[in-house]
Amino acid sequence: MTPLLPSGFADRLPPHADIAAAVEARILSVAHAHGYERADPPLAEFADALGSRLKAGGLRDAVRFVDPLSQRTLAIRPDLTAQVARIAATRMGHHPRPVRLSYAGSVLRLRASDLAPARERRQIGCELIGLDTVAAAGEVLGIAAEALHAAGATGLSIDLTLPDLVDLLAAGPLPVAAGQVEALRDRLDAKDAGGVAAIAPAYLPLIEAAGPFAGALKRLRAIDAGGVLATRLDGLAQLARTLDGRARVTLDPTERHGFEYQSWLGFSLFVDGVGAEVGRGGTYTLLHESGQEEVATGFSLFADALVATAPAPPRRRLFLPLGTPMQAGADMRAQGWVTVAALAAGDTPEGQLCTHLWRDGEATPL
Repeated sequence: MTPLLPSGFADRLPPHADIAAAVEARILSVAHAHGYERADPPLAEFADALGSRLKAGGLRDAVRFVDPLSQRTLAIRPDLTAQVARIAATRMGHHPRPVRLSYAGSVLRLRASDLAPARERRQIGCELIGLDTVAAAGEVLGIAAEALHAAGATGLSIDLTLPDLVDLLAAGPLPVAAGQVEALRDRLDAKDAGGVAAIAPAYLPLIEAAGPFAGALKRLRAIDAGGVLATRLDGLAQLARTLDGRARVTLDPTERHGFEYQSWLGFSLFVDGVGAEVGRGGTYTLLHESGQEEVATGFSLFADALVATAPAPPRRRLFLPLGTPMQAGADMRAQGWVTVAALAAGDTPEGQLCTHLWRDGEATPL
């Protein structure tokens, strides 16, 4: 039997499509309330331009094709962050900094993994272009927490990381053999104590400097005898204080997968009822066409993961029998009802999944 859809694609049926739309609307409403205005980039762009703003190798995940008009290679976006960065750097390059932008849209990946088989997904997020300070990170993390709460998620946990940790230590108090920094990052990310010991044994304590924030931070400060990380660790402590009472905060300073283009801060977002992360973000650097660099801070939420945790809206559907005056239906909709009008004599409330029947000018429960 021929499959209805390609591997990694799926239809979203009622009521799940309505739930997804409501989740997206709530998140964007929180972003808008904090001054993040909506940007809506196109689904496809010139591949070379898009690739220049994606992390190294990012176009490997992009579906590409030749534009019949320009004869240039186009790419369907595998990530929206790079497009928002382009808008901020070009169309809004004249805008006073920082620029606050929000977005929502579908992204498409060329291939998927066994753990995340979907190739198409909805991405929602905020980008603060022009700042990567602790204050900027605090605002972005706070909005992410508020948005997840508005979307119906509970049990928020935020895992903080320091993407440039190894670079800082290797250039300072804990030098690493030439050509071994990348391998060391990979071994630390994998929590491979044997591999770390073979490259740079002095980095072994970093594997233990992970877990609930207070204890992990204390262990990390003990490792940072030279004070190279002091500013970053003080920043993390400040962020944890701003999140107190709103989320569980953990620290995994060597987590690197997915944070290849973040600078001093990265974070992953987890909620109850979902086995994987529901979002991530951090600080990063944009590269403009002029060669100038610009800092930014932002987050992306994976809407599909959040739909499973969102409460289903109550179904209140009012059946309007055949011949009901049009004004009667309009009046009921003005009162907040969803109306379903009979279009043939055989239509029934049950057949239209209605909960109420319009009778004698009132909504009568079925």
